[in-house]
Amino acid sequence: MRYAQAGGCTPEEQAARERLRLEAAEWFARGETTVKIARELRVSDRSVLRWRRVWESGGVEALRSRGPVSVERLSAGQWARLEAELARGPLVHGFEDDQRWTLKRIKLLIGRMFHVGYTVQGVWKLLRRHGWSCQVPVRRAVERDEASIEVWKAGVAGGKRAAADLGAHICFEDEAGQALSPPRGRTWAPRGRRPTVRGRGRGRVNIAGVSCYRPGHRTHFFYKLHVYHGRKNEPKSFSWQDYRDLITATHQQLGTPIVWCWDNLSVHLRQELADYAEENKDWLRIYQLPSYAPDLNPTEGVWSLLKRSITNFVAADLAGLNRIIKRKLKKIQYRPELIDGCLAQTGLTMEPTMITQTDTTSST
Repeated sequence: MRYAQAGGCTPEEQAARERLRLEAAEWFARGETTVKIARELRVSDRSVLRWRRVWESGGVEALRSRGPVSVERLSAGQWARLEAELARGPLVHGFEDDQRWTLKRIKLLIGRMFHVGYTVQGVWKLLRRHGWSCQVPVRRAVERDEASIEVWKAGVAGGKRAAADLGAHICFEDEAGQALSPPRGRTWAPRGRRPTVRGRGRGRVNIAGVSCYRPGHRTHFFYKLHVYHGRKNEPKSFSWQDYRDLITATHQQLGTPIVWCWDNLSVHLRQELADYAEENKDWLRIYQLPSYAPDLNPTEGVWSLLKRSITNFVAADLAGLNRIIKRKLKKIQYRPELIDGCLAQTGLTMEPTMITQTDTTSST
């Protein structure tokens, strides 16, 4: 069976569609109705009717994929060369206005490299067929040192081995804050009449959270809140004593030693915390994350979940905001699979046997 590549399907998507058609053929042979087949396969009734007509005229073999109607104008070698050039970025190829690969720019690049004429629609189908999609870039700080990050990833194996030897949890700490002005999200409204979400008052609620992982055990998330009212001489955020208390409370809640990982915030580097870690080295190890690498901290993913859950909320005062945040964080605490997903997003694993490099991480 051929199809017109309207969506520029990748080979994997073509194979998935073929599997659906072949599964539908088994239902046809059993005499099932079109409505039931569409419901079970999660496809439209029209698709099932079309497949049934093809099956009735040509049998199962007629439903097998015979590939796309059109033949790709770039060879496999040419596509590999094009993909390598696209990876170098638009600036290398003279596009200086902004660093976006648009369909028009890729069309020009194909013409320069291979003297092959593509339409803009053809470029879109070509890219989609090879698994490309239009995406929003991830922001990275200019000061970010990729080499030191790779060293840290290798060195964190030492922390994993220490956690395994001690029977410890590996804990990632991070901070976030939320003011009375809510995070904005999309909502339905009459065209041309943009909705308004009003906020009020000063102050914010600061959150220090810690995600705790241990292979073979339930994942945990603990947090500490600090409400800042905007008053004179009131501390705006957490002190080193607050972080010390958070570490102690986490240790008591888990009942195991802990390997503590956090960023290079100035208060994290206080000598008092270093002394506290030294005094309790029998159950506490502290590791510093690389600078400008929030993507290595799974607790950042928890903040993303929290922000999405309070989009366009309305809180009358800081006490109401405090209650909302507690309620949303409690929901996350009761769903450890969400916290596991935040770890998977970082690319890190908790199995110490998977990394064999020596420990190069500096500990406090």
